[in-house]
Amino acid sequence: MKLSAHKDLKNAITDLPVKEKDRLLLRLIAKDKVLTEHLHYKLLEDESDLEHRKEKIKGDVEEQVAELKKLNAKEALVKVRKMITTVNHFYKVTKDPIGEVELKIFILNLVPFEYRKSTLGYRDYMILFSAFYLKTVAVTINKFKKLHEDLQFDLSENLNNLLHKIYSSKLASSAEASNLPKEIN
Repeated sequence: MKLSAHKDLKNAITDLPVKEKDRLLLRLIAKDKVLTEHLHYKLLEDESDLEHRKEKIKGDVEEQVAELKKLNAKEALVKVRKMITTVNHFYKVTKDPIGEVELKIFILNLVPFEYRKSTLGYRDYMILFSAFYLKTVAVTINKFKKLHEDLQFDLSENLNNLLHKIYSSKLASSAEASNLPKEIN
């Protein structure tokens, strides 16, 4: 049920006493972990906390990348998805599109492409890994293009390094097939 469709409910809520509104608001916020974290960030944190969040994610990723080289493609896919999910959560909490693009480019630049073959199973997880990786790059490029020109300039070198890494690997044909650019100007 959308609040905009029920103007009488909206009016009744605005007419509630302040104490009652506060109590209801706190109950609602407690039910949504992301909203709670977002409000904490918005009301109690500052720019240095944003940088601290980004550095923590980068540190965690650097630790996990060392482990990735020992895994097979299936296990690596799971780990890389978790890394990207962490960045998505970061964006939901901070609403920082620059940090989101910066962190995704950072992760995608560090992730290796070579993994052990899985001995069991009928699926080739390297194909799934490649598809996920290239799709994530494409989404990141789209978000990059929505940033201001100055911010694009700051991030373009790292993004071009990522594209060069892709096109000088065995993912080049898949990247070309998915219309991934070879360079960002």
